[in-house]
Amino acid sequence: MSRNVTVGLDGSPESRAAAEWAAREAKLRGLPLRLVHVWEPVPEPMAQAPLLGAETQAHWSERVPRETAEGLRLRHPGVHVETEQIPGRPADALAGAAKAAELLVLGSRGLSGIGGFLVGSVGMAVVADTEIPVVLVRAGEQGADEHEADPAGIPSAATAYRPVVLGLDTGHPHDTVIAFAFEESARRGTSLRVVHGWNLPPYSAYGLPADLELNAELGRQEAAALTEVLRPWRQKYPDVEVAEESRSGSPAHHVIDASRDTSLVVVGRRIRRSPIGVHIGSVTHAVLHHATAPVAVVAHD
Repeated sequence: MSRNVTVGLDGSPESRAAAEWAAREAKLRGLPLRLVHVWEPVPEPMAQAPLLGAETQAHWSERVPRETAEGLRLRHPGVHVETEQIPGRPADALAGAAKAAELLVLGSRGLSGIGGFLVGSVGMAVVADTEIPVVLVRAGEQGADEHEADPAGIPSAATAYRPVVLGLDTGHPHDTVIAFAFEESARRGTSLRVVHGWNLPPYSAYGLPADLELNAELGRQEAAALTEVLRPWRQKYPDVEVAEESRSGSPAHHVIDASRDTSLVVVGRRIRRSPIGVHIGSVTHAVLHHATAPVAVVAHD
Protein backbone atom coordinates (compact mmCIF):
# COMPACT_ATOMS: atom_id res chain seq x y z
CA MET A 1 0.00 0.00 0.00
CA SER A 2 1.25 3.49 -0.86
CA ARG A 3 2.21 6.03 1.79
CA ASN A 4 -0.76 7.96 3.11
CA VAL A 5 -2.26 9.89 5.98
CA THR A 6 -4.76 7.64 7.77
CA VAL A 7 -7.59 8.88 10.00
CA GLY A 8 -9.89 6.89 12.27
CA LEU A 9 -13.52 7.73 11.57
CA ASP A 10 -16.68 6.86 13.50
CA GLY A 11 -18.98 9.75 12.59
CA SER A 12 -18.53 11.57 15.91
CA PRO A 13 -17.72 15.33 15.98
CA GLU A 14 -14.16 14.63 17.13
CA SER A 15 -13.51 12.11 14.35
CA ARG A 16 -14.90 14.53 11.76
CA ALA A 17 -12.59 17.26 13.08
CA ALA A 18 -9.73 14.75 12.85
CA ALA A 19 -10.65 13.99 9.23
CA GLU A 20 -10.59 17.69 8.32
CA TRP A 21 -7.19 18.12 9.99
CA ALA A 22 -5.90 15.00 8.27
CA ALA A 23 -7.03 16.33 4.88
CA ARG A 24 -5.11 19.56 5.44
CA GLU A 25 -2.05 17.60 6.52
CA ALA A 26 -2.30 15.27 3.52
CA LYS A 27 -2.28 18.30 1.23
CA LEU A 28 0.83 19.69 2.97
CA ARG A 29 2.57 16.35 2.55
CA GLY A 30 1.31 15.65 -0.98
CA LEU A 31 -0.12 12.31 0.14
CA PRO A 32 -3.49 10.58 -0.27
CA LEU A 33 -5.93 10.56 2.65
CA ARG A 34 -7.28 7.23 3.88
CA LEU A 35 -10.46 7.15 5.96
CA VAL A 36 -10.65 4.04 8.13
CA HIS A 37 -14.03 3.23 9.59
CA VAL A 38 -13.93 0.53 12.28
CA TRP A 39 -17.08 -1.35 13.21
CA GLU A 40 -17.64 -4.19 15.61
CA PRO A 41 -19.73 -7.08 14.23
CA VAL A 42 -23.24 -7.33 15.66
CA PRO A 43 -23.69 -10.19 18.17
CA GLU A 44 -26.00 -12.91 16.88
CA PRO A 45 -29.00 -12.05 19.13
CA MET A 46 -28.89 -8.41 17.99
CA ALA A 47 -28.46 -9.43 14.37
CA GLN A 48 -31.99 -10.86 14.49
CA ALA A 49 -33.53 -7.54 15.61
CA PRO A 50 -35.16 -5.67 12.68
CA LEU A 51 -34.01 -2.18 13.77
CA LEU A 52 -30.64 -3.03 15.30
CA GLY A 53 -29.56 -5.89 13.08
CA ALA A 54 -26.63 -6.47 10.79
CA GLU A 55 -28.23 -4.85 7.74
CA THR A 56 -28.95 -1.62 9.62
CA GLN A 57 -25.42 -1.54 11.00
CA ALA A 58 -23.95 -2.21 7.57
CA HIS A 59 -25.98 0.67 6.11
CA TRP A 60 -24.70 3.19 8.63
CA SER A 61 -21.19 1.76 8.54
CA GLU A 62 -21.08 2.38 4.79
CA ARG A 63 -22.81 5.76 4.93
CA VAL A 64 -20.45 7.43 7.43
CA PRO A 65 -17.21 7.05 5.43
CA ARG A 66 -18.92 7.63 2.07
CA GLU A 67 -20.53 10.94 3.05
CA THR A 68 -17.42 12.09 4.90
CA ALA A 69 -15.24 11.33 1.87
CA GLU A 70 -17.58 13.23 -0.45
CA GLY A 71 -17.46 16.29 1.78
CA LEU A 72 -13.67 16.18 2.10
CA ARG A 73 -13.21 15.98 -1.67
CA LEU A 74 -15.33 19.13 -2.09
CA ARG A 75 -13.59 21.10 0.66
CA HIS A 76 -10.05 19.93 -0.13
CA PRO A 77 -9.68 19.74 -3.92
CA GLY A 78 -6.52 18.02 -5.03
CA VAL A 79 -6.44 15.61 -2.09
CA HIS A 80 -7.09 12.02 -3.09
CA VAL A 81 -9.50 10.51 -0.57
CA GLU A 82 -10.05 6.77 -0.19
CA THR A 83 -12.11 4.81 2.33
CA GLU A 84 -11.75 1.48 4.06
CA GLN A 85 -14.00 -0.41 6.48
CA ILE A 86 -12.45 -2.77 9.00
CA PRO A 87 -14.37 -5.06 11.36
CA GLY A 88 -13.02 -5.73 14.84
CA ARG A 89 -12.04 -3.98 18.05
CA PRO A 90 -11.25 -0.30 17.31
CA ALA A 91 -7.93 -0.20 19.19
CA ASP A 92 -6.56 -3.28 17.43
CA ALA A 93 -7.94 -2.34 14.01
CA LEU A 94 -6.57 1.20 14.05
CA ALA A 95 -3.17 0.10 15.32
CA GLY A 96 -3.08 -2.43 12.48
CA ALA A 97 -4.17 0.15 9.89
CA ALA A 98 -1.39 2.47 11.01
CA LYS A 99 1.26 0.03 9.80
CA ALA A 100 0.55 1.08 6.21
CA ALA A 101 0.45 4.81 6.95
CA GLU A 102 2.94 7.65 7.33
CA LEU A 103 0.76 9.37 9.93
CA LEU A 104 -2.30 8.33 11.94
CA VAL A 105 -4.87 10.94 12.99
CA LEU A 106 -7.46 10.34 15.70
CA GLY A 107 -10.22 12.38 17.27
CA SER A 108 -10.25 13.02 21.00
CA ARG A 109 -12.56 14.69 23.49
CA GLY A 110 -9.94 14.65 26.24
CA LEU A 111 -11.08 14.65 29.85
CA SER A 112 -13.99 17.02 29.33
CA GLY A 113 -16.29 14.60 27.54
CA ILE A 114 -17.47 11.02 27.52
CA GLY A 115 -18.20 8.84 24.53
CA GLY A 116 -16.68 7.93 21.19
CA PHE A 117 -14.30 5.06 20.65
CA LEU A 118 -11.18 7.24 20.97
CA VAL A 119 -11.83 8.44 24.51
CA GLY A 120 -9.96 7.11 27.52
CA SER A 121 -8.32 3.72 27.53
CA VAL A 122 -9.06 2.83 23.90
CA GLY A 123 -7.53 6.01 22.50
CA MET A 124 -4.53 5.70 24.77
CA ALA A 125 -4.10 2.08 23.72
CA VAL A 126 -3.95 3.11 20.04
CA VAL A 127 -1.29 5.71 20.80
CA ALA A 128 0.70 3.27 22.93
CA ASP A 129 0.57 0.46 20.34
CA THR A 130 1.42 2.53 17.25
CA GLU A 131 5.00 3.19 16.21
CA ILE A 132 4.29 5.84 13.58
CA PRO A 133 3.44 9.41 14.62
CA VAL A 134 -0.13 9.80 15.91
CA VAL A 135 -1.97 13.13 15.98
CA LEU A 136 -4.97 13.67 18.26
CA VAL A 137 -7.45 16.38 17.30
CA ARG A 138 -10.17 17.84 19.52
CA ALA A 139 -13.80 18.17 18.48
CA GLY A 140 -14.45 21.66 17.14
CA GLU A 141 -10.92 22.16 15.81
CA GLN A 142 -11.03 24.51 12.80
CA GLY A 143 -8.48 25.22 10.10
CA ALA A 144 -8.38 28.88 11.13
CA ASP A 145 -7.34 27.84 14.65
CA GLU A 146 -3.91 26.91 13.25
CA HIS A 147 -3.32 30.39 11.87
CA GLU A 148 -2.64 33.85 13.22
CA ALA A 149 -5.59 36.22 13.40
CA ASP A 150 -5.95 38.71 10.54
CA PRO A 151 -5.33 42.47 11.05
CA ALA A 152 -8.91 42.85 12.31
CA GLY A 153 -8.35 40.17 14.93
CA ILE A 154 -10.56 37.64 13.14
CA PRO A 155 -9.39 33.99 12.80
CA SER A 156 -8.48 33.27 9.19
CA ALA A 157 -6.96 30.33 7.33
CA ALA A 158 -5.44 32.83 4.89
CA THR A 159 -2.88 34.14 7.37
CA ALA A 160 0.43 32.61 8.45
CA TYR A 161 0.52 29.47 10.57
CA ARG A 162 1.02 29.76 14.28
CA PRO A 163 4.29 28.27 15.61
CA VAL A 164 4.78 24.56 16.16
CA VAL A 165 5.60 23.67 19.78
CA LEU A 166 8.05 20.90 20.68
CA GLY A 167 8.28 19.58 24.23
CA LEU A 168 11.91 18.51 24.65
CA ASP A 169 13.75 16.66 27.40
CA THR A 170 17.42 17.64 27.00
CA GLY A 171 18.47 14.69 29.14
CA HIS A 172 16.99 12.24 26.63
CA PRO A 173 16.64 14.00 23.26
CA HIS A 174 15.56 11.81 20.36
CA ASP A 175 16.26 12.61 16.73
CA THR A 176 12.95 11.13 15.51
CA VAL A 177 10.91 13.52 17.65
CA ILE A 178 13.01 16.59 16.92
CA ALA A 179 13.08 15.88 13.18
CA PHE A 180 9.28 15.54 13.10
CA ALA A 181 8.85 18.93 14.76
CA PHE A 182 11.28 20.67 12.39
CA GLU A 183 9.63 19.05 9.36
CA GLU A 184 6.16 20.16 10.46
CA SER A 185 7.44 23.71 10.99
CA ALA A 186 9.09 23.71 7.57
CA ARG A 187 5.91 22.44 5.85
CA ARG A 188 3.90 25.22 7.44
CA GLY A 189 6.52 27.90 6.84
CA THR A 190 6.37 28.81 10.50
CA SER A 191 8.66 28.98 13.51
CA LEU A 192 9.41 26.25 16.04
CA ARG A 193 9.00 26.97 19.74
CA VAL A 194 11.01 24.48 21.79
CA VAL A 195 9.86 24.18 25.41
CA HIS A 196 12.03 22.54 28.07
CA GLY A 197 10.99 22.22 31.70
CA TRP A 198 13.30 21.28 34.54
CA ASN A 199 12.94 20.96 38.30
CA LEU A 200 14.68 22.93 41.04
CA PRO A 201 16.37 21.04 43.92
CA PRO A 202 13.77 19.98 46.54
CA TYR A 203 14.88 22.45 49.22
CA SER A 204 11.54 22.40 51.02
CA ALA A 205 11.70 18.63 51.46
CA TYR A 206 14.74 19.13 53.69
CA GLY A 207 13.57 22.34 55.37
CA LEU A 208 16.34 24.39 53.71
CA PRO A 209 16.07 27.91 52.25
CA ALA A 210 16.25 28.25 48.49
CA ASP A 211 19.71 28.92 47.06
CA LEU A 212 19.05 31.66 44.51
CA GLU A 213 22.60 31.60 43.16
CA LEU A 214 22.44 27.84 42.63
CA ASN A 215 19.04 28.18 40.99
CA ALA A 216 20.39 30.75 38.56
CA GLU A 217 23.37 28.55 37.71
CA LEU A 218 21.10 25.55 37.11
CA GLY A 219 18.98 27.72 34.84
CA ARG A 220 22.03 28.71 32.80
CA GLN A 221 23.13 25.07 32.52
CA GLU A 222 19.71 23.90 31.38
CA ALA A 223 19.46 26.70 28.81
CA ALA A 224 22.94 25.88 27.49
CA ALA A 225 22.03 22.20 27.22
CA LEU A 226 18.93 23.07 25.19
CA THR A 227 20.96 25.27 22.85
CA GLU A 228 23.51 22.49 22.35
CA VAL A 229 20.86 19.88 21.52
CA LEU A 230 19.28 22.16 18.92
CA ARG A 231 22.53 23.39 17.34
CA PRO A 232 22.79 20.73 14.59
CA TRP A 233 19.08 21.01 13.85
CA ARG A 234 19.31 24.75 13.34
CA GLN A 235 22.04 24.06 10.80
CA LYS A 236 19.99 21.36 9.05
CA TYR A 237 16.88 23.58 8.87
CA PRO A 238 18.27 27.11 8.44
CA ASP A 239 14.91 28.46 7.22
CA VAL A 240 13.09 27.44 10.40
CA GLU A 241 13.17 30.14 13.04
CA VAL A 242 13.67 28.58 16.48
CA ALA A 243 12.64 30.02 19.84
CA GLU A 244 14.17 28.28 22.88
CA GLU A 245 12.35 28.31 26.21
CA SER A 246 14.03 26.66 29.21
CA ARG A 247 12.02 27.12 32.40
CA SER A 248 11.97 25.64 35.86
CA GLY A 249 8.83 23.74 36.76
CA SER A 250 6.65 20.99 35.35
CA PRO A 251 7.49 20.17 31.71
CA ALA A 252 3.88 19.12 31.07
CA HIS A 253 2.55 22.41 32.48
CA HIS A 254 4.84 24.48 30.27
CA VAL A 255 3.92 22.55 27.11
CA ILE A 256 0.20 22.74 27.89
CA ASP A 257 0.50 26.48 28.48
CA ALA A 258 2.31 26.90 25.15
CA SER A 259 -0.42 24.94 23.34
CA ARG A 260 -2.82 27.88 23.62
CA ASP A 261 -1.05 29.77 20.84
CA THR A 262 0.23 27.09 18.49
CA SER A 263 -0.78 25.17 15.39
CA LEU A 264 0.60 21.82 16.58
CA VAL A 265 2.19 20.38 19.72
CA VAL A 266 4.85 17.67 19.32
CA VAL A 267 5.81 15.31 22.14
CA GLY A 268 7.63 11.97 22.27
CA ARG A 269 6.75 8.51 23.46
CA ARG A 270 9.22 5.79 24.26
CA ILE A 271 8.53 2.46 22.52
CA ARG A 272 8.26 -0.32 25.08
CA ARG A 273 7.97 -3.94 24.08
CA SER A 274 6.29 -5.14 27.25
CA PRO A 275 2.80 -6.51 26.53
CA ILE A 276 1.58 -5.45 29.97
CA GLY A 277 0.03 -2.04 30.56
CA VAL A 278 -0.26 1.12 28.47
CA HIS A 279 3.06 2.97 28.16
CA ILE A 280 2.81 6.61 27.16
CA GLY A 281 4.70 8.60 29.79
CA SER A 282 3.39 11.07 32.34
CA VAL A 283 4.23 14.24 30.41
CA THR A 284 2.76 13.02 27.13
CA HIS A 285 -0.29 11.66 28.96
CA ALA A 286 -0.95 15.05 30.58
CA VAL A 287 -0.43 16.95 27.32
CA LEU A 288 -2.83 14.67 25.44
CA HIS A 289 -5.59 15.37 27.95
CA HIS A 290 -5.09 19.09 28.49
CA ALA A 291 -3.48 20.69 25.42
CA THR A 292 -5.82 22.92 23.45
CA ALA A 293 -4.14 22.37 20.05
CA PRO A 294 -3.70 19.15 18.04
CA VAL A 295 -1.02 16.97 19.61
CA ALA A 296 1.42 14.78 17.67
CA VAL A 297 2.87 11.85 19.63
CA VAL A 298 6.07 10.58 18.01
CA ALA A 299 7.27 7.16 19.09
CA HIS A 300 11.00 6.54 19.50
CA ASP A 301 13.28 3.73 20.68
